[in-house]
Amino acid sequence: MPAGPRPSVLFVTDLAYEARGRRYCDEDIHLTARLREDFDVALCHPRDAAALLEGFDTVVIRNSGPVLHYQEAYDAFRARARELGTRVYNPLHGRGDMAGKQYLVDLSRAGHPVIPTVDRAADLGSLPEAPEYVVKPKLGADSAGLRFVREAELPEGEDGTMLVQPRIDFRYEVSFYFVDHDFQYALYAPDPERRWALEPYAPDAADLAFARGFVEWNSLGHGIQRVDACRTARGELLLVELEDLNPYLSLDRVAEPVREAFVTRMKASVRDLLA
Repeated sequence: MPAGPRPSVLFVTDLAYEARGRRYCDEDIHLTARLREDFDVALCHPRDAAALLEGFDTVVIRNSGPVLHYQEAYDAFRARARELGTRVYNPLHGRGDMAGKQYLVDLSRAGHPVIPTVDRAADLGSLPEAPEYVVKPKLGADSAGLRFVREAELPEGEDGTMLVQPRIDFRYEVSFYFVDHDFQYALYAPDPERRWALEPYAPDAADLAFARGFVEWNSLGHGIQRVDACRTARGELLLVELEDLNPYLSLDRVAEPVREAFVTRMKASVRDLLA
């Protein structure tokens, strides 16, 4: 008997987006080539996704760039996907960066191992003393709008729109990559001044428990998540970000067997979403 039709994937990416220290386009060219082994794949820019998603079995959002650059188009895409009941990968109910950075305030308030974060002037006194503080937009990305200040403060009228954190003295940043709830690999930046000069990192049991705690806290049964953390001077890990919309994967920084295992697991995850 002839094989049935293959599932169709609308792969959302911005191949022209220029990111500091990263080659978004190379990663997505590689991923789409591999996905075509199992799916019928078409690529589109995030601004075109709402108009094109009908007729595809699923939409895979990958390196589509910061949503703030096309917020209106992204909101239209979300509304249209929900209207049509389209399966989206990652699903649209994530609680991490997909929903803005309110989660950092909530997790900090609840006592999770997160960089202490507040978003209101009334709460500034709860932050630990530090030589400098970071102020950044709650809906920011790629360090847009980030500034360093000597005193923990929020200008009048910015309650609820800006985040304030102590500037952490850290040894290095480390990222943990998951498909669904399965750990795949970890990478770290040994030089704090070169965030994307990444090298393979071998996490211990405590590291993995830390990262898994945030993946389990999130509400995604399917999809790719990247848990970004920093190792403080005292040796503890603190969450920096939980990337659950379109995390860059740095697949060019891992060995071929690791990359192959990741792609295989991602394919299985997409198939499972469609089941």
